[in-house]
Amino acid sequence: MTVAQGLLRFETAGKGLTDITREVGMWLAQSRLLKGVLTVFCRHTSAGLLISENASVAVQRDLLRWLDRLAPESGQYEHDDEGPDDMPAHIKAMLTGSALTIPFSSNRMLLGTWQGVFLAEHRARPHSREIVLTAVGE
Repeated sequence: MTVAQGLLRFETAGKGLTDITREVGMWLAQSRLLKGVLTVFCRHTSAGLLISENASVAVQRDLLRWLDRLAPESGQYEHDDEGPDDMPAHIKAMLTGSALTIPFSSNRMLLGTWQGVFLAEHRARPHSREIVLTAVGE
């Protein structure tokens, strides 16, 4: 077994989903590992990761509206150190999760036909986000 590890940085435009499938796939291809398991980890408490449909942007808009209903900025939160989107962003990050595990073979992620890897930015303003990639395989 071999382990490869790397870091990708993404600049977000504020609240929304960023498709990072291509960048993660390119990193995996450069790892030279043929098969194994890839972990994708977000190093932030107000952003998250998810695998979702990548064919229709309506899916992304629906997901974001659903998250806004679950954790509205108008909610009464004790924690608001960085503004009204601070605590809702933490809740949404908990819901979307901080890590994904993706099997790979032939140096490619084994995602389904319509699946993509997304970075979910839950804050209103742009941020620089770091994603740690760890591939274990042969």
